[in-house]
Amino acid sequence: MTMVLAQAGGVAGANAAADDAEAETPAGVEGTTSEPGASGAGATEVTAVDGGQVDPLLADLAATTGGATSGQAFDALGSALDLFEAGGPVVAILGAMSIFALAIILAKLMQFSAAGTGDRRSVREVLTMLKSGRLGEAFARARGSRNIAATILAEAMEGQARGVAEARVREACYCEAQLRIEALRGWMRPLEVIGTLAPLLGLFGTVLGMIEAFGQLEAAGSQVDPAILSGGIWEALLTTAVGLAVAIPVVAAVNWFERRVERVEHDIDTGLAGLFGTDWDDLPQVAAAREPAEMRGQGLDAHGYHAAAAGE
Repeated sequence: MTMVLAQAGGVAGANAAADDAEAETPAGVEGTTSEPGASGAGATEVTAVDGGQVDPLLADLAATTGGATSGQAFDALGSALDLFEAGGPVVAILGAMSIFALAIILAKLMQFSAAGTGDRRSVREVLTMLKSGRLGEAFARARGSRNIAATILAEAMEGQARGVAEARVREACYCEAQLRIEALRGWMRPLEVIGTLAPLLGLFGTVLGMIEAFGQLEAAGSQVDPAILSGGIWEALLTTAVGLAVAIPVVAAVNWFERRVERVEHDIDTGLAGLFGTDWDDLPQVAAAREPAEMRGQGLDAHGYHAAAAGE
């Protein structure tokens, strides 16, 4: 009986202390409260304002982030490291190849964007203007485009307008086109090699893993543990999966780049074919107005040829 009365008195004292604390907290002063049912280290504190009322936005934020811990990022990193360790050196090589391929792809994307390979409308507009006889507008449109085919058309129009022989203009334009196309094809071969070798390396790692797994199974003798075989097979198949994951996007990127280069080549051929079939009666005065200042007085045309050679 004495113990029961003591416990009852302790509970009553605690309740009275809590009432006194609430009475001492004035209205409008910030305090803290805990979510119902939360206690100990897992309790989430929420700021209370305006007489003890909880801000709904703060309550939602606390409910959302209360269970998140910084240890989850380390757990994910640890899982990735475990996969690399399970795959062995083959997975490490594939990881290095993937980083190298990603760097090349990003560089090629910037290069193709600067070359205007996605702008095919400018070449079509230039050809349309040429067919309709608006040679001055066609020259200005080609000159103002970043597209490789359009800039080569502008150079061809300028050289032809200055009286350079058509054969020499064609030769100079195709030479410039080949140089620029070769630049677009740069670093494509390493991507092709990575796309070809990645699945082969993955298969090689799988074979090595299977050999090791069956070697452990043979060493176990009559006391065969299925976990030994299944674990070895899982680690072996991991390298094949990583190899395919590296090869698939690389092969897709290579094919996309190749298709862009083919379109540039087609636009150059089509543009030059349409250009040299155009009447040039109205173009000389347009090109002369845009003649580079450093070439004036030197007897040079747009490609650096001497004007004396124009009659060849």
